[in-house]
Amino acid sequence: MTDSRDPNTEPDASPAPGTTDRPLRILIGADTFTPDVNGSARFSEHLASGLASRGHDVHVVSPAAKLRPGTHTEIFDGQKVTVHRLYSWRWYPHDWLTFALPWRIKQNSARIIDEVKPDVVHFQSHIIVGRGVSTEAQKRGIRIVGTNHVMPENMLAFTGIPKFLQNWAIGLAWAAARRSFIRADAVTAPTRRAADYFEKATGIPNVYAISCGINADNYVADFTPRTENRILFVGRVAGEKHLDVLLKAVQMLPADLDVKLDIVGGGDQLKNLQNMANQIGIGSRTTFTGYVTEEEKQRLYTAATVFAMPSIAELQSIATMEAMASGLPVVAADAMALPHLVHDGENGFLFTPGSEKDLAEKLERVLRLPQDELDAMKNESLSIVAAHDINRTLTTFEHLYRGEPVTDPVALPRQATDAP
Repeated sequence: MTDSRDPNTEPDASPAPGTTDRPLRILIGADTFTPDVNGSARFSEHLASGLASRGHDVHVVSPAAKLRPGTHTEIFDGQKVTVHRLYSWRWYPHDWLTFALPWRIKQNSARIIDEVKPDVVHFQSHIIVGRGVSTEAQKRGIRIVGTNHVMPENMLAFTGIPKFLQNWAIGLAWAAARRSFIRADAVTAPTRRAADYFEKATGIPNVYAISCGINADNYVADFTPRTENRILFVGRVAGEKHLDVLLKAVQMLPADLDVKLDIVGGGDQLKNLQNMANQIGIGSRTTFTGYVTEEEKQRLYTAATVFAMPSIAELQSIATMEAMASGLPVVAADAMALPHLVHDGENGFLFTPGSEKDLAEKLERVLRLPQDELDAMKNESLSIVAAHDINRTLTTFEHLYRGEPVTDPVALPRQATDAP
């Protein structure tokens, strides 16, 4: 991997000397993409539509999932994007994951790259599609950018690998990641902590921390004095999210708070958690919405009092950023990248990962705040998330695509973010 980082140069909208601001032909390789619902798929979708809105010719290679294989023009956020859908198989231990066939990825990647003739290839993970497009782009001398959204540790529950072999399997997965990402001219991760974690796991240095970004204009903050206490979680209803901790914490909250809990999203743990909520006596106060429309999700953000994120494996957490853009204080696990977003005592609180008692105490602190102190936290969330505007993200990637020097647009000092 080559490194074009200049620590004294900030990204801006003007091209560096000797470069051009002509529109680019960009090929995004994604192992998960719409209609999948997860952070990586949503980032790839918003990246593609955002780049298309700036006049670039954007192509995406991804598994077909539930859609028809082939090349189609698809519309995202009102923008036309060419999507090359590869024939794929369902991974049945997982509730939605599909994968492109690994024994056909080299041929498919070569065919698509030769048809598209991209200026740059940007892959989003190393698993299958990322491996294929990065290999074939390197052969053709095409500039490569790689972004990591994957923690192999999160996939263990869906592999069937015995526990005594899991550390060995994680090592193999990171070694595979290195083989793909070492081909890239620039490597990125969504936060500084995620970048540091990736550097330690793969041995690849100089990884940029570039926020996935959100369009904050899509979300509405409500400063009307609250009439009820609503706790909200948005995300995959999966084991690594530790939603059992959240349910137990809500059960521990004092009855006078009359708390309602909304869990938004689907996943393999949905039925188990519904049963658990009933068993511990909070079933009547807990709503599992399943998947909802974007409009309904935005309404739930606006209506909530506080957002809870108990997960311990967030490389960034787009849902937390959306909550902050909706003016919500956040109570989150003090783990991985969440401290980048939740500044303890300012826009919410961090709790000890896995501790339902500490989570309950921090939720109660927010729910008992006088209105003026709650409003101060809400305003601080709005202030912090402003640094994660999608336009900053798009501009930074445009510079990387052109080989121009950039610095991390959103980062914390390295000494403050040592990876666990």
